[in-house]
Amino acid sequence: MPSFMRLMNVITRCGAIYRAERLGDAGLGESHHSFIIMLCRHPGISQECLSRKLFLNKSNVTRALAQLENAGYVTRVPSEEDRRVMLVFPTEKAYGILPLVRETLKSWRDYLTEELSDGEKAALDSILPKLASRAAEYAKISEEAYSDPEGEGGGV
Repeated sequence: MPSFMRLMNVITRCGAIYRAERLGDAGLGESHHSFIIMLCRHPGISQECLSRKLFLNKSNVTRALAQLENAGYVTRVPSEEDRRVMLVFPTEKAYGILPLVRETLKSWRDYLTEELSDGEKAALDSILPKLASRAAEYAKISEEAYSDPEGEGGGV
């Protein structure tokens, strides 16, 4: 049987393919959905905070935001309190694509869990947050950084 990590990687990579097929025409890459969700939920968030919440290094966040800015999904402005801090805001285009992003994430989850019983789905919903909490504990990341109260899969 494949290892736990191998199975997690298969799910992650296939999810990226699924999102690319459904969101590619909108100019969104495999991890851009996370930015759209997080920015629409937290308009004006700093790039540094966004980096922490999405578990991405700062250079990857900067690169992704440049792509999203070029595609018209975000704007970045310096903070009035500290000009070195860049604040990121979703545009109307980002808010407009948000329903498609949410539906794409929901349909992927529905596809993955289609053959699971209600009990198995409940167990999965109970187990995954525990695993995420353990992982975040190891990485010294607060639960607030990764919690997803709306269940939209905002992470990568």
